[in-house]
Amino acid sequence: MRLSNLISRWSQTSIVLRIVVGLVIGAVLGLVVPQWTGIGVLGTVFVSALKAIAPVLVAVLVTASIAKAGGGLGSRFRVVVSQYMVSTFIAALCAVGGSMLFPVTLQLGDVADGAAPGGLTDVFTNLLTNMVSNPLMSVSQANYVGILFWSVLIGFALKMKAGERTVGVVQDFSEVVTLTVKWVIQFAPFGIMGLVFRSVSESGLEVFTTYSHLLLLLVGCMMANTLIFNPLIFYVMLRRNPYPLLFTCLKESGLQAFFTRSSAANIPVNMNLCKKLGLDEDFYSVSIPLGATINMNGAAVTITVMTLAVAHTVGVEVTFASALLLCGIATLGACGTSGVAGGSLLLVPMACSFFNIGNDVAMQAVAVGFIIGVVQDSVETALNSSGDVFFTAAADYYDRMKNEE
Repeated sequence: MRLSNLISRWSQTSIVLRIVVGLVIGAVLGLVVPQWTGIGVLGTVFVSALKAIAPVLVAVLVTASIAKAGGGLGSRFRVVVSQYMVSTFIAALCAVGGSMLFPVTLQLGDVADGAAPGGLTDVFTNLLTNMVSNPLMSVSQANYVGILFWSVLIGFALKMKAGERTVGVVQDFSEVVTLTVKWVIQFAPFGIMGLVFRSVSESGLEVFTTYSHLLLLLVGCMMANTLIFNPLIFYVMLRRNPYPLLFTCLKESGLQAFFTRSSAANIPVNMNLCKKLGLDEDFYSVSIPLGATINMNGAAVTITVMTLAVAHTVGVEVTFASALLLCGIATLGACGTSGVAGGSLLLVPMACSFFNIGNDVAMQAVAVGFIIGVVQDSVETALNSSGDVFFTAAADYYDRMKNEE
């Protein structure tokens, strides 16, 4: 009984608080007892667990989301989906610009693991070759290009030929894998303690200088997208001041999402806010859950910034054409981001694979992302979730304006 109570109290305690405690303990132990190298094993085990489950998670999430997707969207849904996708692509572009202006070098081991491609032709050759790899081998070898390709095909096949019961089984399996990832994330405080211990014991507190630069770049790009580019989309559509609505969404939706770190968990909050704004219930009852799945501006920023940071670290030259390709990859990848905390980080290896950067190197960047995720993931979720209401309202207002003309 005592053990069950302990487990219950552990799971009910804020993951943010637990990660902060793990980070502090790891830093202190790294300074005081750097010879206790066994503590660093916790970080290795945590990263290995993420590395093992991430390909399976991507495969089932993409397959299930396509299989269950509805069709026949009306004009408002076309508008809101367009806003979701355009804003996500712009977020990735903003991240590219920020990364080019303020490049970040990460402290990664075995950076020679990924050889830089010779040019954009090599990137496309690598893309097409990996795309048609054996699907089971793609999952076992973390070939995310192949995973996405086969998952999309299988998802459409299920949508066309499978019955509701079969699609339901696929969706249930997707939820099971997501729950498994949530269990792994529960051990993030221990893993981060080990990762921080190893970094501090080897490099001292200077290691946090790099992390702070990376965090500032991530949050800066997200805020620029939220405060400048999203309102610009709103203004171009409606010729109205977007900021009263934006600040309402940030206050009533973004603030709670910051602490829950889950767009899915914030859906009821967004529904209530839409009702308060006087929006059409038949519309927002679908657009809000849809936004929680595909409106992932913050995730696109995270995927792009982390990928370019790894590319800069290993010496991969990113051309303008390849940067645009990365924006498209980040946009599509962000739409398949898992709803669990740190879900966008698990897609960084997929984006890195387009630059022929090895999975082992990319997963080290994912580990760095979890260290700064206390702030990064909270800001990302707040901006994603508040954007769901913001663009839903914009689409509803736009439809009313068109009907009045």
